[in-house]
Amino acid sequence: MADAKFVGWWRANQRELIHAVRTTVAAVVSLLMARLFGLPESYWAAITTIVVLQSTLGAAWTISKQRFAGTALGAFVGALLASYLPGSVTAFGAGVLLVGIVCALLHIERNAYRYAGITVAIVVLIPHTAPAWAVGLHRFIEISIGIAVGLALTAVWPEAPVRAPTPATE
Repeated sequence: MADAKFVGWWRANQRELIHAVRTTVAAVVSLLMARLFGLPESYWAAITTIVVLQSTLGAAWTISKQRFAGTALGAFVGALLASYLPGSVTAFGAGVLLVGIVCALLHIERNAYRYAGITVAIVVLIPHTAPAWAVGLHRFIEISIGIAVGLALTAVWPEAPVRAPTPATE
């Protein structure tokens, strides 16, 4: 009787349980890779992988390109501003505005702007002991590792397609 309940429970939850295992494997791999490179905030790689794995490969690829571009822009602008005005509200505001203007001029989507602004905030507002250029570079590498691992796992271990319910046989 207990076996039948478990089998029923497994069948009802199999897709979500496998997704949880895929996500866990990828997040741990990202974290370990970032630590292997000696990145000080390696958790960003794992967080990014978790975000990437919430989509199908096609959707993940599209949003990951935007995340990559936005993070690169935000890291560059944030590092530049934080080099001269670390922790400054004025530098933060100028950075968010600047990345917004650059994204508009380059016709980069709003998702990229969102990631650029987040990266500016992290690089400019969070106190760090490392030089601002290193903080920006580390942030970019951490996110890039998370994106790469998430996309690779999505390609190598794709999520099973949702099956349409079949009519019950009598």
